[in-house]
Amino acid sequence: MSGMPPRDRVSSQPLDDVSKAIIEQLQEDGRRPYATIGKAVGLSEAAVRQRVQRLQDAGIMQIVAVTDPLQVGFSRAAMIGIRVEGDVEEVADTLESMPEVDYLVVCAGSFDILAEIVAEDDDHLLEVINRRIRAIDGVRSTETFVYLKLRKQIYTWGTR
Repeated sequence: MSGMPPRDRVSSQPLDDVSKAIIEQLQEDGRRPYATIGKAVGLSEAAVRQRVQRLQDAGIMQIVAVTDPLQVGFSRAAMIGIRVEGDVEEVADTLESMPEVDYLVVCAGSFDILAEIVAEDDDHLLEVINRRIRAIDGVRSTETFVYLKLRKQIYTWGTR
């Protein structure tokens, strides 16, 4: 996946208030200068730079550009519920390598895996589900939840 280590490899050390404040500043604006963040949290620019690097190295956060899929040519998104027979991790490994999969969780309940797919159009979505996901050894069944309208998408969790 994209730069973040899997959650099972990340230590769950509580963050101090300063680190949380730095993260909140970057969640508001990922391009905010370290000097500006330093003034807001009471640290020097160099100290903020070091903290940000440690947070990234530890896999606690990443700084990325978030795009609107519609604006960059991907008009169809869907969540795929996948039921698996056999080794769930092997199926998840295969799904993780697919560029169309942008969110992937192993879960409990009606499905063993949830995979969010972003596709160019309905034909592309059909190809991914029918020819690629359903062709994976161990995939027993899928259920597709096509997104009609995105109402809320936030990235501010984790610090409050």
